[in-house]
Order: sequence, then C-alpha cells, then structure tokens
Amino acid sequence: MKLRHLLIATVGLAVSASAQITERQRPAEWAQLVEGARFMDRLLPMEGADLRSDVWGTDSVRPRLVDNGIEDASWSYWGGNIVRGDDGRWHHFVAAWPEASPKGHMQWHDSWVIHAVGPTMHGPFRPQEVVGRGHNPEIYRTDDGTFVLYVIDGRYTAPSINGPWTYGKFDFDPQGKPIIEGLSNLSFARRPDGSWLMVCRGGGIWTSKDGLSVWKQISDGSIYPKVDGRFEDPVLWRDSVQYNLIVNDWLGRIAYYLRSPDGLHWTVDDGEAYQPGIARHKDGTQEHWFKYERMRIVQDSYGRAVQANYAVIDTIKWEDKAYDRHSSKNICIPLDPGLLLAQQGVWKLQDGKWKSRKIELRIRAEEGFDPLRDLDLTTLRFGAPKAVDYGRGAAPIATRQDGPDLILTFRTKDIPLSADDFAAKVLVRRGTRTTFGFVRL
Repeated sequence: MKLRHLLIATVGLAVSASAQITERQRPAEWAQLVEGARFMDRLLPMEGADLRSDVWGTDSVRPRLVDNGIEDASWSYWGGNIVRGDDGRWHHFVAAWPEASPKGHMQWHDSWVIHAVGPTMHGPFRPQEVVGRGHNPEIYRTDDGTFVLYVIDGRYTAPSINGPWTYGKFDFDPQGKPIIEGLSNLSFARRPDGSWLMVCRGGGIWTSKDGLSVWKQISDGSIYPKVDGRFEDPVLWRDSVQYNLIVNDWLGRIAYYLRSPDGLHWTVDDGEAYQPGIARHKDGTQEHWFKYERMRIVQDSYGRAVQANYAVIDTIKWEDKAYDRHSSKNICIPLDPGLLLAQQGVWKLQDGKWKSRKIELRIRAEEGFDPLRDLDLTTLRFGAPKAVDYGRGAAPIATRQDGPDLILTFRTKDIPLSADDFAAKVLVRRGTRTTFGFVRL
C-alpha cells in the first residue's frame, strides 16, 4: 500500500475533497524529465542534530529533528518567513495559536504573529515577542529601512526588526480590473528600480512604488498554470536573472514553479515544485508530513533561493484537536542554490535567433566551489530550459580557465531557442547531484 493511502486509512477517510486530498494526474511527458530538471530536485537533506521520538505526532513524523524550524508542545505554528537581521541572527515571523484551543487547528482564524529568533537559518527558533493578531505573515524591508510585516487583511510596520510594531492597512487600486479571488495570502518581491511586485492568492499581479504606498493591479487575469488546481500560498522572489514564483494546489498536494522576465509574463516549468515526501534526513530517512503549505524562501546575497521553509501538519487539519497528539510546525529544507552564470563577451540574438556561430558562457567560482574541478563537464547541457530539462541542449566544444572561473564555448546551431525564451539553462553533474544555473538572454 502506498504511504499516502496508508495515512488516509489511518484517519479513516477516503481520498476525496472532504479529506483535503485528491490525486492529480501528472502529464505523461514529465516522466521523461532528467535529474535536476524539477524545482523539487533542488531540495537537500534537512539540517539538525536533535532527533527525538518522545514528541507529538503520528508515527510517520517520529522520530524527527525537533531543532529544525520551530515547534513545541504548547503551540501550533503555521507559515511565516525567515530573514537575517542586522544583528546577524535569523528572525522568523510565524503564526501561532495555543495547541489546547477549543477549535484545534481551526483556531488559526484567531492566530497571533510570533517573532522568533534562531542562531542559524534552519533554527531552532525560540519565541521572543508577540507582534499582534494575524495569520500568514510575510516580512520584507523597504528601501527607507521600514520593516513591513504583512498579515491577512492588514500589515504591521516598524523601524527595526525588533519593533515597535504599528498596525495598519494597505491601499489597493485594481485600476478597473477584476480582483482575482480576493486580496489575501500576498507575497512580495523588490524590483530593480526600488518599486515592489506583489502576487495575491488568486494569481493577480500588483505593484507599489515603494512597498508601502498604494498597490495597483497590472494583470488582467491569473498568471497561474492553466490546469485543474485549487491554488493558494504563492511565494514570489527575484534573483539576478528572473522573477520566480511557486504556487501550491492544496487539494492535489502538488506545487508548480513559474519564471518571468518582468513579473507580468510567466512561463511554467515542467515537473513538481514540491509535494509530500520532501522532508528527509541526511541518512535518507523521511519525516512523512501529511501536508506541506505556506512555502517561503530564504535568499543569499545574489538573490538565489538557499532554503525553503514550510508549514506542515501530521494529519488532516480538522483531525487536530485540543489536547491531542496532533499539531503543526514549521520546517526548514536547504536548497541547492545553483551556479552563477554570466554571458562572456557579446551574445548576438534577434527575435530568438542567434546572429553568431559561437558563444561563450562563464561559470563563476565561489568559496568552496571550483568549476573546473567540481563539475563533470561530460554531462553538461546548455540551452532553452524546455530542451535541457528533457536531456537535450548543447554540450561545450571547448573550455578554458579564466582566473578561478571556467569559460565554455558552444556552437549556436546546437542551441535552438524560441521567441519566448528569456533565459537559458544549464544542467550538469556536481559530485553526487545534478546542479543547475540560469543566464539571462
């Protein structure tokens, strides 16, 4: 019996919408994706040292790393994101409610925002203060230094990550466009000019000139995948190459990964962004959480996603009652950040067509990474993401070292592009894993 069916049988519920789960049919071509193609392939083993069994939860989540993320026996935690403060510590703003609440997990409607602090980006996080009422918090910092802590139907602001926090409301201007599925579960990303981009639960795109002033809707419809899904919990971030977005189908328990050159026009990459079964330890054992929701991203100095944190629960939400063995917490999973790629020389492109016979690509060295020594170049493929993800793309015809960096030469006839390709992708073996990289075209 499959584990997901075993879990459902354990709580005596059929696979149905009422059980908050249904089986989604994957496209047949996804079976041909190569290793490293899916966003989910970037997920690494969890960090932590305190492995314990004498804790709440079904047998499927015990033993587990209790020093990963945030949990305790008295509170149920949900959502929230993690940022590094000027003090060098890691700050986690997370929703919480007493585990003994009469409504059990359904007490989330009356949750509090807890400010917790930890020594590393994976925790363990310990509560420091109660910011105020709110759910699904997400924090960001504007260019004038103001910390903005979004919650459903409101926001807090503060001059410091330690407060004091003032509650208020955002202003929204749909600009005559229909608002898609309401304004909740918002996620934010800074644009290069200092303005801000926002996506709402329904997949509408909004902008604000500074992240605090009025938000204006710029999309006419949802940017989500055109598939059957019950979408929520989008997470949005921008790196040095592109905008990134992951959205979760909560009923199908499958998430999708999208990329964009401008935050308005989006491409959906094939393969799962995440699904149940992703929480594993370094020895290969797993924490089989029933649901993964509210994914949020920690970024490095280049904007690359280096960690994902998730709200997880060990059973169906309404089976989590007061004073029982069920609850929820937040976990942290490291991510492969990928390679730092850059154009070498001038790349001549017009309307998706190459105007030169050869191009060169630079792979930058980093601390602890020597591209000439650490990559198996016989496995490297470069080109349009759709081609590379299915094992196609160009192999380098020549290599050379430039200081600590590696320069690769390709024949452009081996790299077909479409007019919609705004970035090219690399997949290559690095040690025991396949790593990736994107470069803007």
